[in-house]
Amino acid sequence: MTRQARIELRDLHIPACIGTYGPYDIVPDSHALDLDLTISPDLVQVASDDMANVFDYDPLIAQIAGIARSQKFETQEYLMTLIVEACAAYSQIDSIQISLRKRPVLDGTGSLGVRLTLEAKDLAELRASAST
Repeated sequence: MTRQARIELRDLHIPACIGTYGPYDIVPDSHALDLDLTISPDLVQVASDDMANVFDYDPLIAQIAGIARSQKFETQEYLMTLIVEACAAYSQIDSIQISLRKRPVLDGTGSLGVRLTLEAKDLAELRASAST
């Protein structure tokens, strides 16, 4: 079996204002982010307890929070796009799976989300288009 490594972020409630709602619409009270980042196993299986040997995800989480606070969004999809672009800026990330969901959806229940997966080829194309 091939070694694999992932950073898994679950249920991060992000401070985003998303959507336009009328007086009788159900307004979500939270937006939760799940993020799976595939990285080199060499950044997880390390020889010593030193931050220089691992992927430091704290700056990325701070950047995601900053993006979420940066503006009012009409769509979850656009916010996700900006988060994916932030992730793509880290060369250590080989693939991304992102999910953003809001709740409640109806009568105080349910969640509704959007999921996107980008493999290595997709990230390479994104990085190439960002550099031009």
